[in-house]
Amino acid sequence: MTPTTSTARLTVAQALVRFLSVQYTERDGVRQRLIDATWGIFGHGNVAGIGQALLEYADHMPYHQGRNEQAMVHAAVGYARQSGRLSTHAVTTSIGPGATNLVTGAALATVNHLPVLLLPGDVFAARPADPVLQQLEVPYAGDVSVNDSLRPVSRYFDRITRPEQLVPAALQAMRVLTDPVETGAVTLALPQDVQAEAYDWPEEFFAERTWVVRRPGADPTELAEAVRVVRAARRPLVVAGGGVHHSQAEEALAEFAAATGIPVASTQAGKGSLRWDHPQDVGGIGHTGTATADELARTADLVIGVGTRWTDFTTASGTLFAGEGVRFLNLNIAPYDGHKLAGLPLVADARSGLQELTAGLDTHAYRVASSYVTEYTEDKERWEQRVDACYEADEPDVRPTQPQVLGALDALVDETDVIVNAAGSLPGDLHKLWRARSRDQYHLEYGYSCMGYEIPAAIGVKLAAPDRPVWALVGDGTYLMMPTEIVTAVQEGVAIKVLLVQNHGYASIGGLSESVGGERFGTAYRYPSGDGTYTGTPLPVDLAANAASLGMRVLRAKTVGDLREALAEARAADTPTCVYVETETADTVSGPPPAQAWWDVPVAETATRPSAVKARELYERHVSTRRRHL
Repeated sequence: MTPTTSTARLTVAQALVRFLSVQYTERDGVRQRLIDATWGIFGHGNVAGIGQALLEYADHMPYHQGRNEQAMVHAAVGYARQSGRLSTHAVTTSIGPGATNLVTGAALATVNHLPVLLLPGDVFAARPADPVLQQLEVPYAGDVSVNDSLRPVSRYFDRITRPEQLVPAALQAMRVLTDPVETGAVTLALPQDVQAEAYDWPEEFFAERTWVVRRPGADPTELAEAVRVVRAARRPLVVAGGGVHHSQAEEALAEFAAATGIPVASTQAGKGSLRWDHPQDVGGIGHTGTATADELARTADLVIGVGTRWTDFTTASGTLFAGEGVRFLNLNIAPYDGHKLAGLPLVADARSGLQELTAGLDTHAYRVASSYVTEYTEDKERWEQRVDACYEADEPDVRPTQPQVLGALDALVDETDVIVNAAGSLPGDLHKLWRARSRDQYHLEYGYSCMGYEIPAAIGVKLAAPDRPVWALVGDGTYLMMPTEIVTAVQEGVAIKVLLVQNHGYASIGGLSESVGGERFGTAYRYPSGDGTYTGTPLPVDLAANAASLGMRVLRAKTVGDLREALAEARAADTPTCVYVETETADTVSGPPPAQAWWDVPVAETATRPSAVKARELYERHVSTRRRHL
């Protein structure tokens, strides 16, 4: 290390916390802290290191107490997404199970390209105690610990075994967190003895640093080719992904769509890129999409992906984009995603690329035919009538269906509300039916579709947007995965609203099971029936009482009328509040229109049960239409 005349003697943990407190991002002239707070659960692997450092610098680094390590990562991710990936939180844990509990959250962050800094404790670097409590002994490698399980789910990983290693590692960590292509989970594994070790740090290490989040424009050659292929298209379709939100490119997308007349469908991550009532918005696409968007996809001759990584739900497992000669134009800041589906890459920031593409097409006065606009406009109107029918509840004294629950919420919220969801049957219903009113109202984590994400993520969202109503929409299966952070919301006065839908099982997987010959086996929350199945009476589980026992105010709604009143009361509440409503059971349909596109879930090739035999026959018919875009 270069000699310096000014140093500060601090522990490694103290130096890290002090360093993190002066890291900033800047984009479009707006500057904010990169690591705005740290979540932590303490054990012997971090209490005397990072724990002591957070106490030492409590006036510089806010601290949040979590109840589950995975949930702390979810909260940090929710905060990061709501903050446009320009600010996030750090998460510290002890060694052993505390560290391995991070893996699911880390995978979620990396899959969704959302930044989070993980600081798990590690075993002794000097090995005076070997094995230490909770250490996994690996006979063939002395330098492996359970933290190595975080390597494949981290965008950057380093283990700090000497104090001076922290300087380059910390700088690399910040680089990755702020890189719009590389960002995801970043892990700095911290041996517990090294955390407490003192070192003379150069004061320059603690100088404020601003990491500029770049907006690269398109290569002129790629841009010219993109303009050419769009001009040649007669039935183009835009598929807006999460990259539109990350880039804050919604206005640029709206201008592009209005100027060209090209309809815009959206992935789960991209929904809300256009308001639901924008003339070019045609709703969600793929297996959980609208009939309007999916029919346009089947007949499109050019599909323009903006900020999407093309998962199988979006592409409907290679069967949705069926037009002869259909081609893909991929506007994406990541070259890896820009080349998917043998697409023409337009590697650029979503906002910059859309603005450049709009300008290039404007030069040629390009616009789709009016007959095409009329076609998708009329089809969208018919779809909205189907949404109205799903939402409608003429009888206020009956138990609501799940779509009617969403309809009651839809009638209440405005553009300031944020709804958070991730798994179960709700994502499908929301993607088809929800009418997004603002760019960040629709917060669906569907890259990893992680049960248990919703409540902690809602806390993170609320911390990032304290003046906005934030709703965590959860089914009973998701709730049982991770209700623990209700305690955190109560403790810190984070006034999230939890809409808890009880349908006595895994409704989404139950429906899938039935469609693939599984006969809903193992998907209902019921007593065993003596024949190896769980088809007895529903379990006498009271999730509302559970939420109340964790300190949350609970409003029970038995009917549609009750639900409307409870939702309004919850929205006005300034304390954490849960609305509990029982809908139909998991072995009945949820009520929305069925899937509009096929999803490839392999079915048993040999079976004796008639349901599986029939499902296999249907599967083989669908598989015959699958294609690779080359």
